[in-house]
Order: sequence, then structure tokens, then C-alpha cells
Amino acid sequence: MRLKFLFLILVIPFLGFSQKLDFKEIERNLNNPKSNYNYEKLIFKFKGMPKSLDSIEARHLYYGRNFRNDKISTLDNDFKELAEAFKAGDFEECIKKGKVLYIKDPTNLDVILILLRAYDQTKKVDDFVHHLSQLRLLTNAIKTSGDGKSEKTAFVVNSVGDEYIFLNIMNVGQDYSRHSTTYKDSVMDVWTKDSNTLYIKVLYMDF
Repeated sequence: MRLKFLFLILVIPFLGFSQKLDFKEIERNLNNPKSNYNYEKLIFKFKGMPKSLDSIEARHLYYGRNFRNDKISTLDNDFKELAEAFKAGDFEECIKKGKVLYIKDPTNLDVILILLRAYDQTKKVDDFVHHLSQLRLLTNAIKTSGDGKSEKTAFVVNSVGDEYIFLNIMNVGQDYSRHSTTYKDSVMDVWTKDSNTLYIKVLYMDF
């Protein structure tokens, strides 16, 4: 299994429908022990049986990261060390460090993607397939947040890093140009190439 097939595999299962995001409801559900969308219930399924989660559960996990205090940032030293191990081609060390960060922040797309690449390089197929299912689930939550055809129906992402992961999945490359508009709670990026236009809203959550 080669990494070059990764994004093709990811694109296939996308359903392509949108649902209105209600961040207040997501936050309430995640913090409510009696809710079917309680964080501990969802993260248990996500870690062990990611294919068993539906699109609403995936949405709670992905956008629910905005309400957690234990997130890993790409600016953190631990993440920088993980990235350096990957750049150096030390994939066993990359897996070792990545597992630690995954335990701390299991829905972090940057961490999951690096682990996927490391498992691909070390031919650890079972681990690769498991994390691929998780990546599919979370990126499909983005895919169903809008249709990307206008500001009102823009795809919504949690971070710039997630935006670039999603752009790769959508096959939007360096031949696209970007125009950005800054709002109080977000940045609206408009990616264009010829007659193709894609709207992506990058959140700055402050509820």
C-alpha cells in the first residue's frame, strides 16, 4: 500500500451533503454525560471502532475539539519533535512520538496524518487502515459542513493545518490562487483556478 493512493481512497466515500453547524449544541452534547454525543462515549468508539460512528457523531468529535483544553498545537515542542522525526525519515521514532500525541489528542488531523505516513513507510498495514478510517471520518465531517460553492455554504475547518489537509483531499494544489477575508470569528479563504472556486472558512472560535 503506497501513500500516493491515500487521497484517492479518502475522496471516494464522501457523501457530499451539508448540515447546518450548531456549535452551542455540539458543546452542550459533548459535556452532557447523558447525551448520546457525550465526548467520552464518542472518543471510545473513535479509538476502537471508528467505522461505527455516523456523520453526526463525527461532526461532534471534529468540531468539538474547539471546546477542549487538551489540544496539541503544531507550535508545541512535542509536535515539532514528531515533525522532525518524520522529516528525518526515522519512522519508528515517528510512530513512537506520534502515539504519545495521539493519546493526548486523538482527533488531531496533523498527528493522524503523520502516523498514517509512518505506518505506510513501515508497512504496518493494520495500523494504517485503522487510522485511515479515522481520517476519513473526520474529513468527512468537514465535507458535510457545506458545499464550498459560496461564503454561506463554505466548508468549515478548525485550523489552517486542517484546511491544507482537506485541500489535498479535494485535489486543490499550488496551481490555485487564494484570496482571504478576515472576520471576527474566522478567515474566509477563496481558492480559485480558471472557473473553479472553493470557499473554506477557517474558524477562530470565541463563543
